[in-house]
Amino acid sequence: MIDRMILQDVRLPDGTGPVDLTVEDGRITAVGPGLAVPAGATAVDGRGGVVLPGLVDAHCHLDKTLWGIPWQPHSAGGTAIEDRIRNGEVRRAELGLPSRDSIRALLATMVAAGTTLVRTHTDVDLSCRLNGIEAVTEVAAELGHAVEVEQVAFPQGGLLTRPGTLTLLSDAIDAGATVVGGIDPSALERNPVRHLETVFTLAAEKGVGIDVHLHERGTLGAFAMELTVELTEQFGLQGRVALSHAPAIADIDPEPARRLADRLAAACISLATATVYNTPVMPVAMLAEAGVTLASGNDGIRDLWGPYGTGSMIERVHHLAFRSGFRRDDQILSALATATTGGRRMLGRDEVQPSAGSTADLVVLPVPNAAEAIVLRPTPALVLKGGVVVARNGEVLEAAPVG
Repeated sequence: MIDRMILQDVRLPDGTGPVDLTVEDGRITAVGPGLAVPAGATAVDGRGGVVLPGLVDAHCHLDKTLWGIPWQPHSAGGTAIEDRIRNGEVRRAELGLPSRDSIRALLATMVAAGTTLVRTHTDVDLSCRLNGIEAVTEVAAELGHAVEVEQVAFPQGGLLTRPGTLTLLSDAIDAGATVVGGIDPSALERNPVRHLETVFTLAAEKGVGIDVHLHERGTLGAFAMELTVELTEQFGLQGRVALSHAPAIADIDPEPARRLADRLAAACISLATATVYNTPVMPVAMLAEAGVTLASGNDGIRDLWGPYGTGSMIERVHHLAFRSGFRRDDQILSALATATTGGRRMLGRDEVQPSAGSTADLVVLPVPNAAEAIVLRPTPALVLKGGVVVARNGEVLEAAPVG
């Protein structure tokens, strides 16, 4: 049986339209004005809204969220990463984390906001072991009709400094994680070469990707990025390595930053930014010119690391564009690309566009063009996953009917 639908009266990201999109078995087959309704197809009215690729949250922490739990005043002392790690580890049992209910509620909220693909960094340590991996796997299966979720086995509290964690990371990959993580190899682990070599060795042995949290600033962070380039080339893992946050490339001098960007591009290493708090803003234009893949994510969403976040990638892109000083439409669209083409490329997925031949993972927003959508941040009117309407007007559809 062939599933057919036609999405009528929508505008393309640049405002062109109105057009219709026909979909068969999850793929767009035609785009144009006034298309005939295919036999047996269900018609869905886009009401003149702009249609965008389904959004990608390339960096979040589903297992940590307090979504749906009564408000918790922020309790981490100071600003040091170690304080936030310690606070999270001490309080998570008290608050019942990881909570399947909270993960489910947040993931549904993200879908309703237009996200169809997620990479989440899930804590793996001697205390929580694989509890987070198992909780996220279960919830992701329940919402599998609406969103694809991949997990990074993340040694939040350290790897070398906590013997036994490496074995748990290996177990997490066996349990379904498809990426191995790392964290601050110099500032937290105090042994950058050994830390990164350990992460790369495990990834190579297991045949998975790498995504390292790199909060380190200035020349220290740049050194870790250079070392990551060398190891990527040494292990032959081009296209399978990402660095998350990586503020160093935004706060070192422009010329060494450009040289570093060229090296990252040559090694096909992606960067993921969350544009959070007062961290430096990624140099979007420079990275694009150098050919570096740049993705975006929400990072922590109402958790023990911080109280902020809504789960919306449209809002996150708004922050990136605003803090970058972007005013022209083409600049705003370059920020949006981090949550569409950039995110999918970083996660190794085929590109999605509202064009014939593409997978029909789409979001329709009730404004006439993409730049206005980023500025106004409206609630999506429709979210489609594989050509099926999975959310409407901010509400996830459990049964996911087409019409």
